[in-house]
Amino acid sequence: MKVERLFDIIGADFYTGVPDSQLRALCDFLMSRYGTDPKHHIIAANEGNSTAIAAGYHLATGRVPVVYMQNSGEGNIINPVASLLNDRVYAIPVIFIIGWRGEPGIHDEPQHIYQGEVTLKLLNDMDIRSFVIGRDTSEDELRSVMGEFRTSLAQGKDVAFVIRKGALENSEKVVYKNDNTMKREDIIRHIVEASGEDPIVSTTGKASRELFEIREANGQSHKYDFLTVGSMGHSSSIALGVALNKPDRRVWCIDGDGAALMHMGAMAVIGANKPENLIHVVINNGAHETVGGMPTVAESIDLTGIAKACGYPYASRAESFEALDSELEAAKRIGELSLIEVACSIGARDDLGRPTTTAAENKQGFMGFLGNMKLCAPDNHGSD
Repeated sequence: MKVERLFDIIGADFYTGVPDSQLRALCDFLMSRYGTDPKHHIIAANEGNSTAIAAGYHLATGRVPVVYMQNSGEGNIINPVASLLNDRVYAIPVIFIIGWRGEPGIHDEPQHIYQGEVTLKLLNDMDIRSFVIGRDTSEDELRSVMGEFRTSLAQGKDVAFVIRKGALENSEKVVYKNDNTMKREDIIRHIVEASGEDPIVSTTGKASRELFEIREANGQSHKYDFLTVGSMGHSSSIALGVALNKPDRRVWCIDGDGAALMHMGAMAVIGANKPENLIHVVINNGAHETVGGMPTVAESIDLTGIAKACGYPYASRAESFEALDSELEAAKRIGELSLIEVACSIGARDDLGRPTTTAAENKQGFMGFLGNMKLCAPDNHGSD
């Protein structure tokens, strides 16, 4: 189905959300039509954020907003859906458009498998009526469903369109770029060289895929790295947990701007705890590049200033490889909690692969490297 037809049938004039590769056609359409005009389209930090923005839009206008997201974001909307939107609370109607990653029977990455299985169940549990759009969904069928949805929306209920892989098409593909020159894979290569045999926690998406391939190319073990293939926005918190409990190890976190924005409160918690052995590197290309390249707000904010305000003793920005190498060495030498923001271009190799080890194998190798495999099994003492 052409995305323009979905847009016309829904009939809303305000969209907010977090980009998803399965919704690339919709995301490109919205960028072509509205860009980031806040009266019509806001790319949010996370899905709960977009749900609250949508609620504010409804309160101010009386009209029904649309929130778009990947199904992995359902967890982020549970609280505002249950305690804000629900018709037994404020009865705020919202239309959700959800990319169905990990749909049962469709091959996908491991982090999407369970989420895909429970996608429709979670919507049902949240009392959100849903309809699945596939390649064979007709416009007449969609109009009929939307007519039924309007009745629910008028009652202050929420509804959702769940989008199967390949269900939406867009006639125009948007190309996203910036003026930065350093490529993310090369940036990570410099970090790997600087980190030596220190443990690394890497963020969701292409960054972890590139880190895996760099280790392969170098003939190095993958035991040094925890690849956060899911849980976008949480890699820095994982790194904090490791750093606090392994104070004798320098720990690196390779983060992205979209991920750092998604749960930015983590920086305040990290800054308050000040682990002297944590180096937090945020690779900033100002884009949700892994899922298509739609912009984030990271190019218009002061990430190093935010880090300092959160309590990081040292924060800097690098815009060249010379500066990057200097800052990596400085962070090692200083021996205090540090953040390095790295200006990055948008794009990756077309032949970029994916990790060939399972998530469980990655965890086991990483824990073995840290010397904690004995903690994998629960302690059953006294359980008789």
